[in-house]
Amino acid sequence: MTLSVRQEITGQLLSWPEVCEQPHRFGGIEFQFRGKEIGHLHGDHLVDLLLPRALRDELVAGGRAQPHHIYPDSGWVSVYIKSKDDVAKAIGILRLKYDDMVKRENKQSSEQRI
Repeated sequence: MTLSVRQEITGQLLSWPEVCEQPHRFGGIEFQFRGKEIGHLHGDHLVDLLLPRALRDELVAGGRAQPHHIYPDSGWVSVYIKSKDDVAKAIGILRLKYDDMVKRENKQSSEQRI
């Protein structure tokens, strides 16, 4: 039995510490880390996420993501899911965002203890 794109991406992200899912305000499902959005999935065909501008530009230039389908000049990117490779690519980019969020949270926590 093969998993749907939604099942595969959801299963992977929910295995990461402190990640949860909820309905996204524009449809689909949103993945959050400590109440902040990592990215969201529209059906089985599109992942959107907000990235730091330099990373966004690097991923778009390298063909790993597309400018956002509605806000192409923003920090948002879209990853279209057409194959198994695209699922892995989307998960990889979501992981980049998640790791950055964890790093920033840990830095904030350590600064607050000082």
